[in-house]
Amino acid sequence: MGNYIITIAREYGSGGRVIGQQVAEELGIAFYDKKLITLAAKESGFAEDIIERVEQKKELSFFYNLYLTGQEMSLSEQVFLAECNVIRKIAEEHSCVILGRCADYVLQEQKNCLRVFIHAPLALRAKWVREQYKVNRPDLEDYIRKQDKNRAAYYNYFTHNKWGESRNYHLCLDSSIGIAACVRILKDLVEEFIGGVASGNGERD
Repeated sequence: MGNYIITIAREYGSGGRVIGQQVAEELGIAFYDKKLITLAAKESGFAEDIIERVEQKKELSFFYNLYLTGQEMSLSEQVFLAECNVIRKIAEEHSCVILGRCADYVLQEQKNCLRVFIHAPLALRAKWVREQYKVNRPDLEDYIRKQDKNRAAYYNYFTHNKWGESRNYHLCLDSSIGIAACVRILKDLVEEFIGGVASGNGERD
């Protein structure tokens, strides 16, 4: 099997990060999430804390942007472009799992890229966020919806696609079937999908 990339977009609290980490570990490939911030900082020249602060925000005030960058292109746009460059470089270098950051869109023309979206029922995600993220607030479900709304707005703005729409992904997976089951499915799919692409069987008339 040659070089391949798995991109994972996910609803907040769906367990997508854990699934991605476990898939990467079991396949023996790299996993990129927060590490992309460090790489994007080197690419753009911005400090890591600035990149982390503006991620998932499609726009900032004009004056705040000028203060930070001195350019009319928004800081969010500059960060997005830097992350796009990093994602493309990583994809050229080695097999990996990339979490979020519109990677499915950035690599959409690559035949060796498997695009995945992870989702789950809201009640299950609330339980996950409460137990795994230690977030306990009376408006927890509204808070989760807001996180999803922010992710959708960012994705839709920069890609002109619709976040979570099945046609944008090879697989949409409901993690309520279990984390271990999701990992097994993805591992099997990698072998079938990437193997098919390598042999030419992935072509469609």
